[in-house]
Amino acid sequence: MTPEPASPDRLLRHLYGGGVVAMPTDTLPALATRPEAAGQLWQLKGRTLDKPLILMGAEGEQLWQALGIRPQAAWHQAIRHWPGALTLVVPYTGPLAQRLNPAQPTSLGLRIPNHGVTRALLRQSGPLATTSANRSAQPALLHPDAIARDFPQVLLAGPLPWSAPSGQASTVVAWHSGRWVTIRTGAVPTTDWSS
Repeated sequence: MTPEPASPDRLLRHLYGGGVVAMPTDTLPALATRPEAAGQLWQLKGRTLDKPLILMGAEGEQLWQALGIRPQAAWHQAIRHWPGALTLVVPYTGPLAQRLNPAQPTSLGLRIPNHGVTRALLRQSGPLATTSANRSAQPALLHPDAIARDFPQVLLAGPLPWSAPSGQASTVVAWHSGRWVTIRTGAVPTTDWSS
């Protein structure tokens, strides 16, 4: 049976009610919720709290406003890859770090996907806590029907079918001692970044 996507208005009501949605990105589909409901994502996935969530936004300015910070000038080497398959882990100790990275609330991962439909939703919803759409230690689910089967309580963003994701995870870099350190190799190469 083909799953039915939720309308944008229904998605927003669901999110503001503390619900979880599944949405496409340029890399892998994501499960997403409002940051104050982030605990649901660990519970749905059967994931431990030592694996942080990512704050996904529509634009950099939206993320900086949510965090109440300004990007350092040296971060622009990485920021220029947004929107895209790059997650930046930046120093941050505010309330969102407590919610999305409770085991080590001194940093927060940030991402802007290169996916128009998802960015349109993020413009309306505000930044969302996100994670890949899969159970912990299982392969990422790439198709809405598989996500609807494994997570029946989650609403699907439309329209369906989703554009094909790359299937490759985002590159993850962390700001440490004045430079970007690659945590996970992914779609965005970092080998030519100067230190």
